[in-house]
Parts: sequence; structure tokens; C-alpha cells
Amino acid sequence: MPSPFIAAALAAQTATLAVSSPDHRNEIAISRDGATFSIRRDGQPVIATSPLGIELADRPAWARMTLSRRVDRAVDRNVRLVAGKSAIARDHYRQSLLTFREVDGLRRTITLEIRAYDDGIALRYLMTGMSSAEVTGERTAFRIGSRDDCLVSKTTGPHEAKFFPARIGSLAAGVRYDVPIVCTASSGRIGYAIAQADLGGYTGSSLVRDGDTLKVDLSPVPGRAQPVVRADRDLRSAWRVIMLADRPGDLIASNLIGNLNPMPRGDFSWVRPGKAAWDWWSGPLAGMPATMPNYRRFIDFAAQNRLPYYLIDAGWALGAGPCCDALPTTDITQAAPGVDMPALVRYARGRSVKLLLWVHWKHLSERMDVALDTYQHWGIAGVKVDFMERDDEEMVAFYRKLAAATARRHLLLDLHAAYPPDGLNRTFPNFITQEGLLGAEYNKLSSEVTASHNVSLAYTRMLLGPMDYTPGGMRSVAPGDFTVRDVAPLVKTTRGQALAMYVVYESPLQMVADSPDAYAGADGFDFIRSVPTAWDETRFLAGETGRSIVLARRKGSTWYIGAMTDETPRAINVPLTFLAPGRYRATIWQDSDRPTAVTRSVRDVSRGDELSLSLAGSGGAATILAPVDQVGRAGKPH
Repeated sequence: MPSPFIAAALAAQTATLAVSSPDHRNEIAISRDGATFSIRRDGQPVIATSPLGIELADRPAWARMTLSRRVDRAVDRNVRLVAGKSAIARDHYRQSLLTFREVDGLRRTITLEIRAYDDGIALRYLMTGMSSAEVTGERTAFRIGSRDDCLVSKTTGPHEAKFFPARIGSLAAGVRYDVPIVCTASSGRIGYAIAQADLGGYTGSSLVRDGDTLKVDLSPVPGRAQPVVRADRDLRSAWRVIMLADRPGDLIASNLIGNLNPMPRGDFSWVRPGKAAWDWWSGPLAGMPATMPNYRRFIDFAAQNRLPYYLIDAGWALGAGPCCDALPTTDITQAAPGVDMPALVRYARGRSVKLLLWVHWKHLSERMDVALDTYQHWGIAGVKVDFMERDDEEMVAFYRKLAAATARRHLLLDLHAAYPPDGLNRTFPNFITQEGLLGAEYNKLSSEVTASHNVSLAYTRMLLGPMDYTPGGMRSVAPGDFTVRDVAPLVKTTRGQALAMYVVYESPLQMVADSPDAYAGADGFDFIRSVPTAWDETRFLAGETGRSIVLARRKGSTWYIGAMTDETPRAINVPLTFLAPGRYRATIWQDSDRPTAVTRSVRDVSRGDELSLSLAGSGGAATILAPVDQVGRAGKPH
């Protein structure tokens, strides 16, 4: 006798409207009254029969509905990306627009837009031709398998919480859980993630346990509990997304979240990925004193190590107090006394370094055009905007306004204390990275950043888009020797893991977070200097969700491999079958006898060989595989 979960999924297959992916492995079935849906992969239930619907203020509940129109189409195109996990994103899907009309009553209509991809399913609600619409909530929910193993995190304002393993039955009712929730089906043959995309004109959401489902819980504007969304004439909800693969690790290479967003308009060829020196992480929480010598020190460090950017963090503006309140005395269009920002820009430019500036979002929202015009006039290359800590309708609109405003001025954008990515960086490629995760800054604040947490990020938060984790901490200690300190902070993971992060973690703008003195003569810094930050191809090679990962990324004809483990030491053999024919020079950095040390070795390999990597507990390894005919005498790629 089938389980209740399987029985519900089988029942949904009758009298339904189905949309299948191009490879026919993924299928969504919608009931003919538009009230429920289910999802299968290879015939196996992933989401059993679950409710659909959108709730409107001051209007009767929807009456019984029937399908009035169906329009199908297929799309297959290649999208060239400016900077990210791959050079090309294939946007390949089958789409159905299913319009339902009420049988009685007001005879209103609502359209479900369904897209079925080889790497997932997405759906959203469309309502057009209305004078206005006020949304109070959604009925959308996901009925997942009771024995599916998941990684979840609780929703917080800045979206900076640890992921932990759970099954749906162990989740607390009424608690908001963040996207993505990433699961392995009980069969062990399917990995999937519940996510969202393209919040434009809508609001963010979390997931709450409602019986045996995970229900979409829309985020309200502070001080305005209802409605959560106000729309003029046309309403378009966010996409509800189920990413699908054989293994959770296979989801890492997916471009699905970006593909669900509008294409960019205009020329973004000016966007340049790269690494940045940064002053806040290695210094006091209050921020580094704003002086020309302090800033020149980091500019010189960036120039000496071919880092194209230097991020000047909090404290540079006139009237700024200690990091990081939005004081009314702060003027973000003027620099602190003794700091000549145009002169500093000229000094940096003469050394092939561009400057980025930190600003509080409240200051910027009050004077966005004036401030951004000032930065453009100074010659600033981009801004890091911080402390939004919301994902409601107003904040979603702020993100889009800011992304467009910075794009017009050819400024890069990095958002911190931000909600998880929804693919906005596809529409605005200058939105080059963002936070929205528990990253390396917490080494200055607590002991929460562990090796297992670091590994889990690659399988969870990173599925949605770039993450500004801010790697590069050089003061590695054994977990038992870790203490919290804000100046010259420690990390309880090895140097090998620090190097691996630059491959594993996606961020076209990648921080080199420690102080210049920490990198002087440091083992493995030669790898950090040479590793790219944007890629032509990404491949998941091996790993266990939340325990270990081996990821390969290609730039040109050179491959880079990053391997990370949790607190358990591991010996990993990496087959090199993904390489093209020919000989490659493998330069390998892996854990040594001390947390701050790595051993560096060089050997020639081909696609028939394996790399044997030895990872210490909380450790990692990094490898460069360059075609032998492109390697100079120093053993580095040309």
C-alpha cells in the first residue's frame, strides 16, 4: 500500500494539466480548477498535492474556477553573462499560461504562469486589467516528503543564520524559515531546493510549517501589517521555484534563479569582476580611523598584489560615528576632515586601483541621486550599501531603484544585511555581489562560523546567487584554540580552507579580507593573488551535503578546484575526467601540519589521472590545472 505522500501524488496525476521539462524528467501537474499542484522527477513525487492561490483584501474569497484558456510555448536560448558562475546561461524551458475563470460570482480571472526547466519548476500568479489589487497573502504551500532530509535556516532581518539539518516534522509551527530550503528525497536520488525569484513589484517571503506543508508567508511592510502588496492595474507575483537535480550539489551550477528574471537592458561591458582589499574585517568594530595614510596603505597593498579594488568601509564620511549607525550628523556627500576623496581616487588610479565606498542605506535612500552623482564625479567605482534588514514590498522597490541608479552611473553595487538573492543581478549585472548569509564577519563577533557551516553555504545560500562571505582570514587556529576578537580576528578553519573558498564561493567581487601585514609571506597567498572571481564553467565533482565539497570552475582553458571539509579529516580522490585531452600542470595547495600552513606541490596530469587531496579537519585544498603549453617557466598560467 503506498504511503500517504505517494498516494496524494498519484491522485494528483488524474484530471490535471501537466507541463514537462525539455528532457521530460521534471513535471508539474495543476488541477483543472487551479487550486492545487504537484511535482515529480523521473516519475517520483517531490512535491505532493499542495495548495495554490492568492488572497486579496476587501474581496470575496475565490469561487470555484475552471480553465478558460491555455497557451503553450517552448524557449531555448543562450544568454551571455557579464560575470558569474558561467559565461553562458542556457535558458531552456517549456511554458504554459493557464487562465482560470470563476464559474459563478464575480467571474474573475487569474493566470498561472508555469515554466518547466531541466533544472527545476517555477510558477507565479498574474492578474491584469484591474483598477488596483491589494494582496494579503498566498495559499501557496509545498507538501514535501516526511522522510526527506533538509538543510534549513530561520529567517532573521539581515538573513544571517546558520543552516541546520531537519525533516519537516521537526520544524516548529509558526516559525519563519528562510529560502532556500534544500533537501534530499528519501530515495537518495533527487536533490531539490525551495526558492523564489524576481520579487519586482511584489514582496519577499519565508516558509512556515503548516501541518504537513511549508506555506509561503509574505513579508509585510513595517507598520503596515496588511496589505503586504499594493499593485496598480497589473499584479505579478514572485516566482515560486523548485530547483531539481539528481544530487543537491548538482544544483550549484544551475542558472535557474537568474533565468527567471528580466534580461538586462543596455551595455554592461564596463562591469569588471575582481578582488578587493578591505579595511574593516581586520580592524576594530568601530572601523578604521579615516586618514589619508590609512587609506593609502590599503591602496598600496592592493596595487602590489594586483587587486583591482579597495573597499573603504564605515567611517569615511563627514560626521560619521563608530560603525555602523545611520547618524543624523553624517553627510555621505562629503569626506571626513583631513580626507581628500578626489585626491585619494587619483592616488589609487595611478596605481591601477579603483575605490568602493560603504554607505548606510538610510542615508542613501534620503539622497540617492545627489550622493551617487557625487561618487561618480569623484571617480568612485561602486558602493557597498548596508543594513537594509528587510524584504518587504518597499525594500524590494528600493533594491531595484538602487540597482538602476547605480547602473546609469556605471557604479558597482554590493548589498549587505540583504535578503537572499532573487536573480536581480541578471537584470542589473552591476549588482555584482551581496551578503544575506552568516559570513566571515561573525569571526569578530562569535564562535558561530564553523567548517561545517562554511561547507553548508555552498549547498544552500549559494544556489541563489553570489555571496559576499568575505574570505581571506589568515590567522587560522584549531577550533579549540579559537577566541573572539575584533582586531586581527582568528578563524577556526585551516589555511587550505581559506584558499578553497576562493574557488567554491561564487562572488564576482571577492574580498581579500585580512590586513596587509597578515598576507606578508603568508603560505598560499600566491594562490589568492592568481585565482579569478568570474568563471566560464562550474562543475560539482563530489561531496556530501553539509559535510564536504569538491567544486571545479574553469576560466579559459585553466581549471581551478576547491575542496572543503567539515570538522572531519578526509582523503579525497578527484578523477580528472572533466579535463580536455592534453597535459596539464597541476599546482596543489593542501593542508599541512599547522592550521596556518599549506604544502605546495606541482605535477603533470591528464584526464585519465586522479588528484589525491588530504584535508585536515576543518580544512581544504586548492588546485590550478593549466595546460602545459600555457604554463610559463615559473609554473604559472600565462
